[in-house]
Amino acid sequence: MSNLKTLGQFIIEKQSDFPYSKGELSRLLRDIGIAAKIVNREVNKAGLMDILGESGSTNIQGETQQKLDVYANEQFISALRSGGECCLVASEENEDIIRLEEEVSKDANYIVAIDPLDGSSNIDVNVAIGTIFSIYRRKSTTGLATLKDVLQKGVEQVAAGYVIYGSSTMLVYTTGKGVNGFTLDPSIGEFCLSHPNMKIPQDGVIYSINEGNYVHFPKGVKQYIKYCQVEDKATNRPYASRYIGSMVADLHRNLIKGGVFIYPVTFSAPNGKLRLVYECNPMAFIIEQAGGRATDGSRRILDLEVTELHQRSPIFIGSANMVKRAEEFLATAGNLTFHDAEPVLTA
Repeated sequence: MSNLKTLGQFIIEKQSDFPYSKGELSRLLRDIGIAAKIVNREVNKAGLMDILGESGSTNIQGETQQKLDVYANEQFISALRSGGECCLVASEENEDIIRLEEEVSKDANYIVAIDPLDGSSNIDVNVAIGTIFSIYRRKSTTGLATLKDVLQKGVEQVAAGYVIYGSSTMLVYTTGKGVNGFTLDPSIGEFCLSHPNMKIPQDGVIYSINEGNYVHFPKGVKQYIKYCQVEDKATNRPYASRYIGSMVADLHRNLIKGGVFIYPVTFSAPNGKLRLVYECNPMAFIIEQAGGRATDGSRRILDLEVTELHQRSPIFIGSANMVKRAEEFLATAGNLTFHDAEPVLTA
């Protein structure tokens, strides 16, 4: 126990990595960690309390909100408001940006984009879910922070991370100087350093994609899936198909074991489905810092122009060599070529 290093201790030690910061980023990360512990407490009581099921409302994406979606969103916004270091929040659950600077410090310089509860469709069946967050410094120097302050390229992130609520609860984050993972010790109520300097293997044997949508995938994606399924001892194929339906859970596994996560364009989602600002960009930042790769099939995710708060993007992310191989299939067959879609069989 004497060698245990808590998240708070680790953040303070690394504060010197940001000479322009006077501790604001450290406090902001601490506030996110506190909110994560509160959400974890409720997640662990799901089934014992009236916290499961739908809330009766929908979010801006048109998705039915779960009660825990709403609860998690409220807790993270409340923690950021109380902390005083965040001037603006962009959440998957809110149509517009949420300005905090009129309520907190006028000198708050940070912006947080957040998916409060990723994979919420898994809540009722006790499958791992998570939180994804991204932190930027505001660009504007006068007046209130605006939407333009949020619409920064992913490469501008100063920090990003996720929390996974699973068999154990972990917080994984980066500030652009490597990736570190912290496991929540319930006996002391602290996140403790458990996975220092995380690195994703350059190759893996896991591919994660919703194969139920196979008929709607572009030709290049279909060809890559077939490639993954062909036996070849030299490349350790066939690969294992593992898809949880929670980006955090799927990518956390692939970060540790090696693998690729794919959410491509489809007929019904021609621009992709996952949100660029608070899903793709933060996860791309983390995976790149761990030595992996993240693209939309051809372009680096972190270099994509951000023009809308709830902008969507396809994503190919994970072990570098696996992502590159998928890109080769797309380059040959076309990322937007659907002409070989197979007919849906009827009884």
